Amino acid sequence: MRTSDLLQFNLRLLLRQRFRTLMSLLAMAVGVAAVLLLTGLGEGARQFVLNEFSLLGSDVLIMLPGRKETSGGIPPLTGEGTRDITLEDAQALERLSSVQRVAPLIVGNAQTHVGGRSRELLTVGTSAVFFSLRELAVRQGQALPVIPLQRAEPVAVIGSGARRELFGHQKALGAWLRIGDRRFRVIGILDDRGQSLGLDLSDGILIPVAAAQQIFNTQGMFRVFLQIRPGSPMPKARNDIQALMQQRHGGERDVTLITQDALLGAFDDILQLLTLGVGAIAAISLLVAGILIMNITLISVSQRTREIGLLKALGASARTVRLLFISEALQLALVGSVLGAATGYSLLALGHWFFPLLPFVVSIWALGAALGVAGATALVFAWLPASRAARMPPVLALHGQAR
Repeated sequence: MRTSDLLQFNLRLLLRQRFRTLMSLLAMAVGVAAVLLLTGLGEGARQFVLNEFSLLGSDVLIMLPGRKETSGGIPPLTGEGTRDITLEDAQALERLSSVQRVAPLIVGNAQTHVGGRSRELLTVGTSAVFFSLRELAVRQGQALPVIPLQRAEPVAVIGSGARRELFGHQKALGAWLRIGDRRFRVIGILDDRGQSLGLDLSDGILIPVAAAQQIFNTQGMFRVFLQIRPGSPMPKARNDIQALMQQRHGGERDVTLITQDALLGAFDDILQLLTLGVGAIAAISLLVAGILIMNITLISVSQRTREIGLLKALGASARTVRLLFISEALQLALVGSVLGAATGYSLLALGHWFFPLLPFVVSIWALGAALGVAGATALVFAWLPASRAARMPPVLALHGQAR
């Protein structure tokens, strides 16, 4: 039988049995769409996180208070130690020949008041260096001024979400707000892109680090960002920083340094495993679709027993009969996969339209794997019913009897 005749024969059969065809297409399309949708979400989350951390640049170190060794896993987000990193430590680090800039960070939630409105908002104490290190853009006004770290200047830069929460339709730039028992003048409003290392700065307030120390009644830093001077080797810079901190902290090595590469590598491994895991879970729906195709093919074989007998009586070989049923299943899988791929890409495009910051993308391997698993599933699950049809004796099949 020619390929064109085979395809035309199967097409007429599929159109004649519309409900069975629709159910098979739906099952296969849902399976493929689920694989693409979940892997697209996982890959999008992975790229978003990696892009966030890659903004630091390969020449930036993150210092955490406390000492914690790692052995190839995710870098520590907290340390173990008793001594804080102080502003004096940050100033001493800035004087190192291998360090170009230092940005200290204090993070906490503080009650913020404007008129009769009161909100608990994320409050970040830092310096002007943090804006350039994290590529934070200011939509209106200006960033924090370049001032000594010990100066608690009463100025604040607020996120767009915080502006809406506190000021509504009123003018925010130049207005005064109160954080705790201290007043600050709004000198800038962040651009909508306010994400920074997992902190949603669009709903936050940035103030000088010394002012944050007074509000939260703390001397210790949450993090310290250090940009290495161009031309300085990273290993030497790390050793210089560790040696200085050990000297200042009574001979104890009680800080942890994290590089961008360590962060990127750890999160990349974790999110890749997560993407593969959710993709594998979604692939289970393709197995369900394969079982449905097998059951439908078995029903089709029992309903077409006389047709099979007539084909074999006219000289059709067992291989040709088997090919008829397998090609029918493969056609269903192909059409269903195309519909599922179109649905999956449409849903991802819709998600990107609602959440433009997340890059919902599907890797080529995910698309190829989804289509390959769909075809393989149809082939494997249709093989048993097709083989049963191929083994039917012509005489019994013509009488509607299956062995």
